Amino acid sequence: MGSVPIETFSIEEKQQDIEDSSPVQRAEWLLNSPDPPPLCHELISSIKNTVFPHGKKHSSSSKKQTPRDYAASFLQGLFPILRWGRKYKASKFKSDLMAGLTLASLSIPQSIGYASLAKLDPEYGLYTSVVPPLIYALMGSSRELAIGPVAVVSILMSSMVPNIQDPVADPIAYRNLVFTVTFFAGTFQAVFGMFRLGFLIDFLSHAAIVGFMAGAAIIIGLQQLKGLFGFSHFTTKTDVVSVLESVFESLHSEWFPLNFVLGCSFLIFLLLARFIGRRNKKLFWLPTIAPLMAVILSTLIVFLTKADKHGVKIIKHIKVGVNRSSVNQLQFNGPHVGQAAKVGLITAIIALTEAIAVGRSFASIRGYHLDGNKEMVAMGFMNIAGSLTSCYVATGSFSRTAVNFSAGCQTVVSNIVMAITVLVSLELLTRLLYFTPITILASIILSALPGLIDINEAFYIWKVDKMDFLACLGAFLGVLFASVEIGLVVAVTISFAKILLKSIRPGIEELGRLPGTDIFCDIRQYPMAIKTPAIITIRVNSFFLCFANANFIRERIVRWVTEHENEMKDNAKGSVQAVILDMSNMMNIDTSGIVALEELHKELVSHGIELAMANPRQQVIHKLKLANFLDKLGRGGIFLTVGEAVDACLNSNLVSLSSC
Repeated sequence: MGSVPIETFSIEEKQQDIEDSSPVQRAEWLLNSPDPPPLCHELISSIKNTVFPHGKKHSSSSKKQTPRDYAASFLQGLFPILRWGRKYKASKFKSDLMAGLTLASLSIPQSIGYASLAKLDPEYGLYTSVVPPLIYALMGSSRELAIGPVAVVSILMSSMVPNIQDPVADPIAYRNLVFTVTFFAGTFQAVFGMFRLGFLIDFLSHAAIVGFMAGAAIIIGLQQLKGLFGFSHFTTKTDVVSVLESVFESLHSEWFPLNFVLGCSFLIFLLLARFIGRRNKKLFWLPTIAPLMAVILSTLIVFLTKADKHGVKIIKHIKVGVNRSSVNQLQFNGPHVGQAAKVGLITAIIALTEAIAVGRSFASIRGYHLDGNKEMVAMGFMNIAGSLTSCYVATGSFSRTAVNFSAGCQTVVSNIVMAITVLVSLELLTRLLYFTPITILASIILSALPGLIDINEAFYIWKVDKMDFLACLGAFLGVLFASVEIGLVVAVTISFAKILLKSIRPGIEELGRLPGTDIFCDIRQYPMAIKTPAIITIRVNSFFLCFANANFIRERIVRWVTEHENEMKDNAKGSVQAVILDMSNMMNIDTSGIVALEELHKELVSHGIELAMANPRQQVIHKLKLANFLDKLGRGGIFLTVGEAVDACLNSNLVSLSSC
C-alpha cells in the first residue's frame, strides 16, 4: 500500500515540472525528439507483428525468451487454433456441431449452384467447401465467418477467365486456368497480409462496394435466366444489353416451359421461406434448410415424373470422391500467366473486401477485434491450398455467415463440421443428385441475390456524401452496362479522384483563439474565435506535404498574406508581422514540400514577415533537420503549441527570430 502515494507523488512532480517549464524548454523537447525508425525497421516490425502476435508482451517480460518461446509465439500467430484450442469445451462443440450441420445444409446446394455460375462442373463447388474452410479453421481468427464459394467471385471468374480461355471449346484448359488464377489470388492475399498492405483493399471504398454488389447481383440474376428457362445456347458476355439480347433471341428458339414452371415454383418457395425467417427470428432455420429441401423435392419430382424426358435439364453425373490433386494442372509456363495473375489480383481484392467486411461486422457484434492483416494471410494460404486441391477462389459469405451466427456457432469449428459434412456428401450422396434439375440451382442463386442489393444504403450514401454516391453509381453502371472489370475500374478511378482532389487541394484554415481559452480553431466553423492582430495563424489540413500539393499550399498562403496586407493597409492598421503554421495535422513531408517551405520563408522574409511553426510531427521535424531548414528558419521559430507561438509574437520575441 505504501507504494501508491510514492507513485502518485512522482506523477504530480512530473506534472509540476511540465507546468513550470518555459516555452523555450518545451520547444527544445520538440527539437530534440528522437528520430523516427528507418523504413526497413518498420517493414520488419510489421512482418514480426503479423507472425508474433504477442511479441510486445514477451519483450517487456523480465524473463529472457528462448528459441522455443519464439517458435511457440510464431506458431500461435500463424495458427490461432493452437491458442484457443486448449481451452475448447464440449459445451461449445455442441453449439458448433449444430451450426456446422445447419451451415452444410445451405452450403451444399449453394456450392453446386455457384460452380455452375463459374462455368465449372458441380463437384468443384463442393470441393471449394471442403479444403479452404479446413485451412481457415486452422489459421483464421473470425469465429463466425463461413468460408466457401460465393456469387460475386463466381461471376468474376465467369466474366474474366473466358476472355482468356473458352470454357466451351476447351473446358479442361479453362478449369486449369481457374486453378492458376486461384493460386495467384491466394499468393496476393498472403503477401498483402504479411507486408501489412491491407490499405490496398481500402481503395475499393464502401460506396463502390455497394454499387458493385448491386450491379453484380443484377448480372448474376440475368445469367440465371439460362437455367431458369432451360436455354441451350446463351451469351458468355455479362453486360445487361448482351444478356437481354440473348434472352430474347433464345425465347424465340428452343426452350422448355417445364423448366420455367418448376424453377419459378421453387423460387417462390425459397423467397417465402426467406420472408418468414426474417419476420420470425425463431424460424431462422427455415430459409437455411429451404435450398436443401428444394433440391430434394425437385429431384424426387423429376425422378418420379420422368420430367427429364420432357425437356427438364438435369445435373446428371457428379464425380464421387474427395478433392483431387491439381498440382500438375497449374499453368505457370503457358502464354496466359500474366493474364491469370491480373485476374487473380482483382479476384483477391474483391474476395478480401467481402470477407473482411463480413468478418468485422460480426466480430463487432460479439465484441472482439478482427486483425485484417492476419485474415489476409489465412485466406491467402487457404486459397493456395485450394488451388492445389481442385478448388477455385473461396472467401467469406455474408448469407452463410449470418446463418452460422444465427445457428449459435461459438468458434470456427463450425467450419470444420461443415467441411466434413460436405466431404461425406461427396463420398456418399452425390449419386442421388443425378436427377436434380438445373433450374433449381438457378432458383437457389436467385433467392440469395436480394441480400446483395442494398437500396437503403445507396440512399444513405447519397444523403451523406454525393462524391461517394458518384463512385457507387459508377461501379453499378459500369458492371451493368460494360463488364465487371470496367465497373471496378470506374469505381476505383472515382475513389482515387476523390483522394487526389483532397490531396492536391487540401483545406487551409485561418485560426482564431476561442474566448477565455488557449484553443485555436477555424474561424469559419467558430465565428466567435478572435484573430490576433498582425499575426496570421494558418492550419493546413493535409496529411502529407508533398509534390502534389506543396506549390498550391505555398501560393495559397502567399495570396492569403497579400490579401491581409492590402486589407490592413486600407484600414490603416499596420501590416502583417508574422505567419504561424499549425503543422499538427501534417504527418510527413517530402523534398518538394521542404523546397516549398524554403521558398515561402524567403518570400515572407523579403516582405519583412517572419515565419513560425507549431507542433511539427516526428517525421516532419526529422526531415527539416536533415534538410538544414531549421538553421535557415532559426530554432526560435519552432513552438510546441499554436498558443505559445502567438504569445511569442505578441511579446515581440519573434521580431529577433532571424538572429537566434
